Amino acid sequence: MKISDILPDIKYADSRNFFLIAGPCVVENEEICDRVAKRIVALSDKYAIPFIFKSSYKKANRTKLDSFTGIGDKEALEILKRIKDSYKIPVLTDIHTPEEVYFAASYVDVLQIPAFLSRQTELLVAAAKTGKTVNIKKGQFMSPLSMKFALDKVVHSGNRKVILTDRGTMFGYNDLIVDYRGIRDMQGFGHPVVLDITHSLQQPNQDTGVSGGRPDMIETIALAGIAVGVDGIFIETHPHPDQALSDGTNMLKLDFLEILLAKLLKVRKVIAGFET
Repeated sequence: MKISDILPDIKYADSRNFFLIAGPCVVENEEICDRVAKRIVALSDKYAIPFIFKSSYKKANRTKLDSFTGIGDKEALEILKRIKDSYKIPVLTDIHTPEEVYFAASYVDVLQIPAFLSRQTELLVAAAKTGKTVNIKKGQFMSPLSMKFALDKVVHSGNRKVILTDRGTMFGYNDLIVDYRGIRDMQGFGHPVVLDITHSLQQPNQDTGVSGGRPDMIETIALAGIAVGVDGIFIETHPHPDQALSDGTNMLKLDFLEILLAKLLKVRKVIAGFET
């Protein structure tokens, strides 16, 4: 199954490029979302990259009680809907409970299951029944092959429009590693597989209550993912990561995105040559 089978209206699906899920971690305000979307749409058009805009309308799993969680559910979702309509692009956001599912689904194209919730049966079934595309992020505690059972919960509920996303595996308490074998393992299920660069480089559970990150490794992890044939890349990006209200320590500065994409496309071109 290809991304065009899951999102038929996505542009450049026949380009043989990887697809890109990207945007700011959370909806902070309309100006930032619009600025990021406008820039990535321009890069998508320039390089023929299928693009899904991503931003969480709220963050329900922050470490500290006083961490930023959002500007308000309806306000944030309305911003995402305006991005979708203005730029004619599919939009993705996280959901956290079955009660949220139909509310969020009325605004966006892709419902994302956070990694910590990837085993939550009621959430997966509710997302499936909306008919929207469902992106399931692999739990940091799960093996790639065990994701088959998360996938089955959606498919057996009548929805085959599923993407699987690897976001690293716990390595001790404060770090993550990427096992690139898992990309091939999950591709064996017949659905597109994404590598989440941003969250694979998190350093969670810091004693400050704020996750750390390794943004200096973004290019390394991304290039390796393209080299092993991942279908899509997930990158959170922000004009000023040092000022971001969530995950600023591992987001890519928006100004650097084109340089990274150009490098990834060169590797993808080589890989595509082997596939012919």
